Amino acid sequence: MIEAGAYSGLFLAALGAATLLPLQSEALLVALLLSGQYSIVALLGIATAGNVLGSCLNALLGRSLQHWQHKRWFPVSPQQLEQARQRYQRYGRWSLLLSWLPIIGDPLTVIAGVMREPWWSFLLLVLVAKGARYLMLTGLTLGWMG
Repeated sequence: MIEAGAYSGLFLAALGAATLLPLQSEALLVALLLSGQYSIVALLGIATAGNVLGSCLNALLGRSLQHWQHKRWFPVSPQQLEQARQRYQRYGRWSLLLSWLPIIGDPLTVIAGVMREPWWSFLLLVLVAKGARYLMLTGLTLGWMG
């Protein structure tokens, strides 16, 4: 039962961390890895799946964003939204390989939704970026790279 709680907690932390919420999943992953009680492959898969799903929620938010942009409470000015669109058009879908980065990664996935990035490319690039981050963190934690 504790094992299921650890895995589901990691999934929820990774999902939340990929949204605009200020959460971190890396510390939990490192703690679970260091405990030695859980499958490394399962931890990597669950963390990656949760983080990619959170990014998909961001993209869905981005796809519906324009519906609300003329409301007074909308958090982004039309100029800021246009600047983000222009940057995304300039760097294109490959910028999603930076979706793992703190601060800029989450807004990147939102703007990809605004730009209606096709789901196949969105999922592929975000999966590679997020999976590589967790794999690198796992390698560093377990001494694979040192």
